[in-house]
This record gives sequence, C-alpha cells and structure tokens, in this order.
Amino acid sequence: MIQPFARFASAVVLTVFSTLTVAQQISSDPLFASTLNDLDDKPVALARYKGKPLIVNFWARWCGPCRAEIPELIKVRQAHKGKLEVLGIGLEDKAEPAKEFAKAYDMDYPVFVAKDKGIPLMQALGNSKGGLPYTLFIDRHGQVIGQKMGLVRKADLDAHLEALLAR
Repeated sequence: MIQPFARFASAVVLTVFSTLTVAQQISSDPLFASTLNDLDDKPVALARYKGKPLIVNFWARWCGPCRAEIPELIKVRQAHKGKLEVLGIGLEDKAEPAKEFAKAYDMDYPVFVAKDKGIPLMQALGNSKGGLPYTLFIDRHGQVIGQKMGLVRKADLDAHLEALLAR
C-alpha cells in the first residue's frame, strides 16, 4: 500500500517542481522583438540592445515606488557605464509628458514610451499581474537571470550585478 502512494507522491512532487522551473524561465525574445518610441516619439527597435547586459525597468509617472527607485538605477548605470545598460520603459501614452518626467528625475539612461504595448510586453516578460514597478535583469546572452516586482533597491541591484557583468 505504501509503495503506490510513494510513487504517486513522487510523481506529484516532480510535476510541481517541473512546472515551477518552467514558470520561472522567462524569455527575453518579446523585448528584443519590440519597437517602442523614444522620448522624441521616434520608433526604436529594442533589438539594438541585444548582446548587452541589461536592467530593464518598467515604470509609470503616477507610480510612487517607480519614482523612488530611479536614483539607484542612475547610480548603477553611472558606476558601470559601458559595461551594462539600463532601459526605462514607461507605461505612458505620450512622449512629451514622459520626456518632462525623465528630465525632472535626471534619467540619463534610454527611456521609452510603451503606449498600448506596455502591459502586453510586461506580461510576455513574466509579469502576469501587470504590477509596477517591474525590473528584469538580462545577461549579454539574452538570458533573464532575475526579475523583481516592486521597488528595486540597491541590494537588489547588487545581487544581480556580478552575474550580469560576469556572463
């Protein structure tokens, strides 16, 4: 009696862990297949960033935690300039208000306006709930090596930097 149950329990555990592993694997392909508008409302193919270590941060002007994490993103980019890139993807409809926001917050990294592509892109990149802020860490090989839902802090950035820069 115990053997059939043990086999069944093992199969259930294996299925659960297999599902978790698959669920945690996020492809960066939707990001690199996207074309978003820059702050001058000109289309930019994000494929141009393929092959570089990236910190991709989804934000919105009305999002308090999004505003709070911008200084840390600026610092990490400045500290590792030329070795990694930070991309800001604003869930915004218009470039001009996003441009004013980026200027007011001294965002010195590439910032894009997602318009109607923002939420579907976040969902395709592992954010099924569409919450903000949402940050992805992508190595130079295009592998998503980490993600963070909510305010990204210095410790979160530091935890991924070594892997981003080493790969």
